[in-house]
Amino acid sequence: MTPHLLTSEQFVPRPRDEVFAFFAKPENLGTITPPWLDFRILTPSPVPMERGALIDYVIRVGPAPTRWRTLITRHEPPHAFVDEQLQGPYSFWHHTHTFEETDGGTIIGDRILYVLPFGVLGVIVERLFIRRQLQAIFAHRRRVIAERFGGQT
Repeated sequence: MTPHLLTSEQFVPRPRDEVFAFFAKPENLGTITPPWLDFRILTPSPVPMERGALIDYVIRVGPAPTRWRTLITRHEPPHAFVDEQLQGPYSFWHHTHTFEETDGGTIIGDRILYVLPFGVLGVIVERLFIRRQLQAIFAHRRRVIAERFGGQT
């Protein structure tokens, strides 16, 4: 299956080192995740953000809690990191986080490639529900980031 692509960019008027440091703490994931996902990190704190780090957490997908395990496959402070799902609701999940220093602040970039299980049925579910759900998650995240660092959603 061809992966689906979701991208997001947000400018914040803060230095890249500060913004990257916030995202480099997996414990902050709960802060930027919508409450309706009931996000809970399972990996004991502090979680070292480095290449090879494993992060376990639980999210609510529909009525059921779902375990999710990610592996940090790239870690280049303060420029970028990549998390890939090893276990979770997707057949494939590859999330590249970038932090570009720009005049007056930082551009936070996200590029997610994902594939749902169940073949053609997964494609239909993605079109009807998943894309909108991911967009809602990132809209929430943009609001929280704007409140924390300034800027606009």
